[in-house]
Amino acid sequence: MKVVDLFSGCGGMSLGFEKAGYNIVAAYDNWDKAIEVYRKNFNHPIYNVNLGELTDYSDIAKYKPDMIIGGPPCQDFSSAGKRDESLGRSDLTISYAKIINYIKPKYFVMENVARVEKSNAYMEARNILKEAGYGLTIVVLDASLCGVPQKRKRFFMFGELHGEDNIAKPYFEDRLSKSPMTVRDYLGDSLGVDYYYRHPRNYNRRGIFSIDEPAPTMRGVNRPLPLGYPGHKTDAAPITDNIRALTTIERGYIQTFPKDFFDNSMAKTHLEQMIGNAVPVNLAEYVGTSIMNYINNEKITSNVSQQLDIFNNNKVQL
Repeated sequence: MKVVDLFSGCGGMSLGFEKAGYNIVAAYDNWDKAIEVYRKNFNHPIYNVNLGELTDYSDIAKYKPDMIIGGPPCQDFSSAGKRDESLGRSDLTISYAKIINYIKPKYFVMENVARVEKSNAYMEARNILKEAGYGLTIVVLDASLCGVPQKRKRFFMFGELHGEDNIAKPYFEDRLSKSPMTVRDYLGDSLGVDYYYRHPRNYNRRGIFSIDEPAPTMRGVNRPLPLGYPGHKTDAAPITDNIRALTTIERGYIQTFPKDFFDNSMAKTHLEQMIGNAVPVNLAEYVGTSIMNYINNEKITSNVSQQLDIFNNNKVQL
Protein backbone atom coordinates (compact mmCIF):
# COMPACT_ATOMS: atom_id res chain seq x y z
CA MET A 1 0.00 0.00 0.00
CA LYS A 2 1.53 3.31 -1.11
CA VAL A 3 1.59 6.01 1.57
CA VAL A 4 2.46 9.72 1.58
CA ASP A 5 3.36 11.36 4.91
CA LEU A 6 2.37 15.03 5.28
CA PHE A 7 3.80 17.21 8.08
CA SER A 8 6.20 14.33 8.59
CA GLY A 9 8.64 15.99 10.97
CA CYS A 10 11.71 13.85 11.50
CA GLY A 11 9.81 10.66 10.63
CA GLY A 12 8.10 9.00 13.60
CA MET A 13 4.91 8.24 11.68
CA SER A 14 6.81 7.18 8.56
CA LEU A 15 9.03 4.75 10.43
CA GLY A 16 6.16 3.29 12.43
CA PHE A 17 4.06 2.68 9.33
CA GLU A 18 7.07 1.19 7.53
CA LYS A 19 7.50 -1.23 10.43
CA ALA A 20 3.82 -2.12 10.07
CA GLY A 21 4.39 -3.08 6.42
CA TYR A 22 3.41 0.03 4.45
CA ASN A 23 5.36 1.49 1.53
CA ILE A 24 6.12 5.16 2.23
CA VAL A 25 6.71 6.74 -1.17
CA ALA A 26 7.14 10.43 -0.26
CA ALA A 27 7.04 12.86 2.65
CA TYR A 28 6.50 16.60 3.06
CA ASP A 29 7.52 19.03 5.77
CA ASN A 30 8.56 22.66 6.12
CA TRP A 31 11.36 22.55 8.70
CA ASP A 32 14.80 22.09 7.22
CA LYS A 33 16.34 20.59 10.39
CA ALA A 34 13.70 17.86 10.64
CA ILE A 35 14.01 17.23 6.90
CA GLU A 36 17.77 16.77 7.33
CA VAL A 37 17.22 14.03 9.92
CA TYR A 38 14.44 12.44 7.87
CA ARG A 39 16.61 12.30 4.77
CA LYS A 40 19.37 10.54 6.69
CA ASN A 41 17.03 7.77 7.78
CA PHE A 42 14.85 7.06 4.72
CA ASN A 43 15.48 6.31 1.06
CA HIS A 44 12.31 7.84 -0.40
CA PRO A 45 12.10 11.60 -1.16
CA ILE A 46 11.04 14.28 1.29
CA TYR A 47 10.10 17.75 0.06
CA ASN A 48 10.43 21.10 1.82
CA VAL A 49 6.97 22.56 1.20
CA ASN A 50 4.76 24.89 3.21
CA LEU A 51 1.58 22.85 3.01
CA GLY A 52 -0.41 25.65 4.60
CA GLU A 53 0.26 27.89 1.60
CA LEU A 54 0.07 25.18 -1.07
CA THR A 55 -2.84 25.53 -3.49
CA ASP A 56 -1.76 23.13 -6.23
CA TYR A 57 -1.73 19.57 -4.89
CA SER A 58 -0.78 17.86 -8.14
CA ASP A 59 2.78 17.11 -6.98
CA ILE A 60 1.38 15.08 -4.10
CA ALA A 61 -1.34 13.53 -6.25
CA LYS A 62 1.22 12.23 -8.75
CA TYR A 63 2.24 9.57 -6.22
CA LYS A 64 -1.31 8.14 -6.36
CA PRO A 65 -1.21 7.22 -2.67
CA ASP A 66 -3.56 4.57 -1.31
CA MET A 67 -3.20 6.29 2.06
CA ILE A 68 -2.12 9.68 3.37
CA ILE A 69 -0.88 9.99 6.94
CA GLY A 70 0.20 13.02 8.91
CA GLY A 71 0.14 15.10 12.06
CA PRO A 72 -0.50 18.76 11.29
CA PRO A 73 1.30 20.97 13.87
CA CYS A 74 -0.91 21.39 16.87
CA GLN A 75 0.71 23.97 19.15
CA ASP A 76 -2.22 26.39 18.93
CA PHE A 77 -4.43 24.05 20.93
CA SER A 78 -1.82 21.94 22.72
CA SER A 79 -1.96 21.75 26.49
CA ALA A 80 1.71 22.73 26.37
CA GLY A 81 1.07 25.86 24.35
CA LYS A 82 -0.94 29.06 24.47
CA ARG A 83 -4.21 27.45 23.36
CA ASP A 84 -4.77 30.28 20.91
CA GLU A 85 -6.20 29.17 17.58
CA SER A 86 -5.70 32.66 16.12
CA LEU A 87 -1.96 31.99 15.85
CA GLY A 88 -2.40 30.16 12.54
CA ARG A 89 -0.95 26.71 13.02
CA SER A 90 -4.35 25.19 13.67
CA ASP A 91 -5.23 26.19 10.10
CA LEU A 92 -2.84 23.45 9.00
CA THR A 93 -5.41 20.93 10.21
CA ILE A 94 -7.80 22.45 7.68
CA SER A 95 -5.06 22.40 5.02
CA TYR A 96 -4.58 18.69 5.68
CA ALA A 97 -8.31 18.07 5.19
CA LYS A 98 -8.31 20.06 1.94
CA ILE A 99 -5.45 17.97 0.57
CA ILE A 100 -7.31 14.76 1.46
CA ASN A 101 -10.45 16.15 -0.19
CA TYR A 102 -8.54 16.93 -3.40
CA ILE A 103 -6.57 13.68 -3.72
CA LYS A 104 -9.20 11.39 -2.19
CA PRO A 105 -6.99 8.43 -1.20
CA LYS A 106 -8.82 5.30 -0.12
CA TYR A 107 -7.59 5.85 3.45
CA PHE A 108 -6.04 8.57 5.58
CA VAL A 109 -4.74 8.93 9.14
CA MET A 110 -4.51 12.20 11.04
CA GLU A 111 -2.67 12.41 14.37
CA ASN A 112 -2.96 15.23 16.88
CA VAL A 113 -3.08 16.12 20.57
CA ALA A 114 -5.92 14.59 22.55
CA ARG A 115 -7.76 17.89 23.02
CA VAL A 116 -7.88 18.77 19.31
CA GLU A 117 -11.57 17.83 19.18
CA LYS A 118 -12.35 20.96 21.19
CA SER A 119 -10.94 23.25 18.50
CA ASN A 120 -12.83 25.13 15.82
CA ALA A 121 -10.23 24.11 13.23
CA TYR A 122 -10.88 20.44 13.94
CA MET A 123 -14.61 20.86 13.46
CA GLU A 124 -14.08 22.58 10.11
CA ALA A 125 -11.61 19.91 8.99
CA ARG A 126 -14.01 17.15 10.06
CA ASN A 127 -16.83 18.72 8.05
CA ILE A 128 -14.59 18.86 4.96
CA LEU A 129 -13.73 15.19 5.35
CA LYS A 130 -17.33 14.09 5.90
CA GLU A 131 -18.49 16.04 2.85
CA ALA A 132 -15.71 14.34 0.87
CA GLY A 133 -17.33 11.00 1.64
CA TYR A 134 -15.12 9.58 4.39
CA GLY A 135 -16.25 7.32 7.19
CA LEU A 136 -14.30 8.38 10.27
CA THR A 137 -12.99 6.27 13.13
CA ILE A 138 -11.76 8.42 16.01
CA VAL A 139 -9.71 7.15 18.95
CA VAL A 140 -7.50 8.59 21.66
CA LEU A 141 -4.68 6.19 22.48
CA ASP A 142 -2.36 6.10 25.46
CA ALA A 143 1.07 5.35 24.03
CA SER A 144 2.09 3.41 27.17
CA LEU A 145 -0.50 0.76 26.24
CA CYS A 146 0.84 0.55 22.67
CA GLY A 147 4.46 -0.46 23.20
CA VAL A 148 5.84 2.96 24.22
CA PRO A 149 7.36 3.58 27.67
CA GLN A 150 5.67 6.95 27.93
CA LYS A 151 2.35 8.29 29.21
CA ARG A 152 1.38 10.18 26.07
CA LYS A 153 -2.22 10.45 24.91
CA ARG A 154 -2.77 11.12 21.24
CA PHE A 155 -5.78 11.57 18.98
CA PHE A 156 -6.03 9.57 15.76
CA MET A 157 -8.61 9.95 13.02
CA PHE A 158 -8.72 7.11 10.50
CA GLY A 159 -10.71 7.81 7.36
CA GLU A 160 -12.00 5.36 4.76
CA LEU A 161 -13.54 6.66 1.53
CA HIS A 162 -17.21 5.60 1.44
CA GLY A 163 -16.70 3.79 4.75
CA GLU A 164 -18.72 3.77 7.97
CA ASP A 165 -18.04 5.91 11.02
CA ASN A 166 -16.16 4.16 13.86
CA ILE A 167 -16.24 0.78 12.11
CA ALA A 168 -12.51 0.26 12.73
CA LYS A 169 -12.56 1.24 16.41
CA PRO A 170 -12.53 -2.36 17.76
CA TYR A 171 -9.29 -2.96 15.86
CA PHE A 172 -7.61 -0.05 17.64
CA GLU A 173 -8.75 -1.34 21.03
CA ASP A 174 -8.19 -5.07 20.51
CA ARG A 175 -4.47 -5.26 21.19
CA LEU A 176 -4.04 -2.60 23.88
CA SER A 177 -1.82 -3.77 26.73
CA LYS A 178 -3.54 -4.33 30.06
CA SER A 179 -0.72 -2.53 31.85
CA PRO A 180 1.41 0.47 30.87
CA MET A 181 4.96 -0.04 29.66
CA THR A 182 7.61 1.38 31.98
CA VAL A 183 11.00 2.77 31.05
CA ARG A 184 12.67 -0.26 32.63
CA ASP A 185 10.38 -2.59 30.66
CA TYR A 186 11.62 -1.02 27.44
CA LEU A 187 15.23 -0.08 28.14
CA GLY A 188 16.15 -2.42 30.99
CA ASP A 189 18.95 -0.94 33.10
CA SER A 190 20.77 0.58 30.13
CA LEU A 191 20.19 4.19 31.27
CA GLY A 192 22.31 3.56 34.37
CA VAL A 193 19.82 5.35 36.64
CA ASP A 194 16.71 4.40 38.61
CA TYR A 195 15.37 7.96 38.79
CA TYR A 196 15.63 11.01 36.54
CA TYR A 197 14.50 14.62 36.33
CA ARG A 198 11.95 15.97 33.85
CA HIS A 199 11.50 19.73 34.19
CA PRO A 200 7.87 20.49 35.14
CA ARG A 201 5.88 23.36 33.65
CA ASN A 202 5.75 24.80 37.16
CA TYR A 203 6.87 23.70 40.60
CA ASN A 204 3.35 22.71 41.58
CA ARG A 205 4.09 19.56 39.60
CA ARG A 206 6.54 16.76 40.22
CA GLY A 207 9.91 16.67 38.50
CA ILE A 208 11.51 13.36 39.54
CA PHE A 209 10.36 10.11 37.97
CA SER A 210 11.22 6.42 38.32
CA ILE A 211 12.18 4.14 35.46
CA ASP A 212 9.66 1.70 36.94
CA GLU A 213 6.80 3.82 35.59
CA PRO A 214 6.03 5.17 32.11
CA ALA A 215 7.89 8.38 31.35
CA PRO A 216 5.86 11.57 31.25
CA THR A 217 5.17 13.07 27.83
CA MET A 218 8.38 14.09 26.09
CA ARG A 219 8.12 17.81 25.35
CA GLY A 220 10.19 20.02 23.08
CA VAL A 221 12.35 21.37 25.91
CA ASN A 222 14.78 19.58 28.20
CA ARG A 223 16.49 21.20 31.17
CA PRO A 224 18.96 19.92 33.76
CA LEU A 225 17.95 19.70 37.41
CA PRO A 226 18.13 23.33 38.59
CA LEU A 227 19.61 24.33 41.93
CA GLY A 228 16.31 26.01 42.77
CA TYR A 229 14.10 22.96 42.29
CA PRO A 230 12.23 22.69 45.63
CA GLY A 231 11.15 19.08 45.27
CA HIS A 232 7.56 17.87 45.21
CA LYS A 233 5.62 15.58 47.53
CA THR A 234 4.88 13.19 44.65
CA ASP A 235 8.49 12.95 43.41
CA ALA A 236 9.57 9.34 42.94
CA ALA A 237 12.75 9.94 44.97
CA PRO A 238 14.43 12.68 47.02
CA ILE A 239 16.89 15.02 45.31
CA THR A 240 20.41 13.61 45.25
CA ASP A 241 23.57 14.16 43.21
CA ASN A 242 22.65 11.09 41.16
CA ILE A 243 19.43 12.59 39.82
CA ARG A 244 19.88 13.91 36.29
CA ALA A 245 17.79 14.81 33.28
CA LEU A 246 17.67 12.36 30.39
CA THR A 247 20.00 13.21 27.53
CA THR A 248 18.63 14.27 24.17
CA ILE A 249 19.40 10.88 22.64
CA GLU A 250 17.83 9.05 25.59
CA ARG A 251 14.65 11.07 25.07
CA GLY A 252 14.69 9.80 21.50
CA TYR A 253 14.77 6.24 22.89
CA ILE A 254 11.71 7.04 25.05
CA GLN A 255 10.00 8.09 21.81
CA THR A 256 11.00 4.59 20.56
CA PHE A 257 13.30 5.82 17.80
CA PRO A 258 16.13 3.41 16.95
CA LYS A 259 19.51 3.84 18.58
CA ASP A 260 21.19 5.41 15.55
CA PHE A 261 18.27 7.58 14.34
CA PHE A 262 19.62 10.80 15.90
CA ASP A 263 23.17 11.97 16.41
CA ASN A 264 24.75 14.87 18.24
CA SER A 265 25.94 16.72 15.14
CA MET A 266 22.88 18.98 15.18
CA ALA A 267 22.16 21.71 17.73
CA LYS A 268 20.55 20.28 20.86
CA THR A 269 17.63 22.73 20.75
CA HIS A 270 16.64 21.52 17.28
CA LEU A 271 16.86 17.85 18.26
CA GLU A 272 14.86 18.40 21.44
CA GLN A 273 12.09 20.12 19.53
CA MET A 274 11.77 17.50 16.81
CA ILE A 275 11.89 14.64 19.33
CA GLY A 276 9.21 16.30 21.45
CA ASN A 277 7.01 16.94 18.40
CA ALA A 278 7.35 13.43 16.96
CA VAL A 279 4.82 10.63 16.98
CA PRO A 280 6.41 7.74 18.92
CA VAL A 281 7.51 5.14 16.40
CA ASN A 282 5.91 2.20 18.20
CA LEU A 283 2.63 4.09 18.59
CA ALA A 284 2.58 4.74 14.84
CA GLU A 285 3.35 1.06 14.22
CA TYR A 286 0.48 0.08 16.52
CA VAL A 287 -1.91 2.35 14.60
CA GLY A 288 -0.67 1.09 11.23
CA THR A 289 -1.04 -2.54 12.28
CA SER A 290 -4.53 -1.92 13.67
CA ILE A 291 -5.60 -0.43 10.34
CA MET A 292 -4.02 -3.28 8.39
CA ASN A 293 -5.89 -5.78 10.56
CA TYR A 294 -9.13 -3.92 9.82
CA ILE A 295 -8.46 -3.82 6.07
CA ASN A 296 -7.61 -7.53 6.07
CA ASN A 297 -10.69 -8.29 8.19
CA GLU A 298 -8.65 -10.01 10.89
CA LYS A 299 -10.67 -11.62 13.65
CA ILE A 300 -11.17 -9.51 16.78
CA THR A 301 -10.09 -11.63 19.73
CA SER A 302 -9.30 -9.32 22.65
CA ASN A 303 -6.73 -12.02 23.23
CA VAL A 304 -4.37 -11.63 26.18
CA SER A 305 -1.51 -13.19 24.19
CA GLN A 306 -1.90 -10.50 21.51
CA GLN A 307 -1.79 -7.82 24.18
CA LEU A 308 1.34 -9.37 25.65
CA ASP A 309 2.89 -9.43 22.18
CA ILE A 310 2.52 -5.64 22.03
CA PHE A 311 4.23 -5.43 25.40
CA ASN A 312 7.02 -7.97 24.91
CA ASN A 313 7.87 -7.50 21.24
CA ASN A 314 8.68 -3.84 21.77
CA LYS A 315 11.22 -4.26 24.53
CA VAL A 316 14.78 -3.29 23.64
CA GLN A 317 18.12 -3.47 25.41
CA LEU A 318 20.62 -0.81 24.40
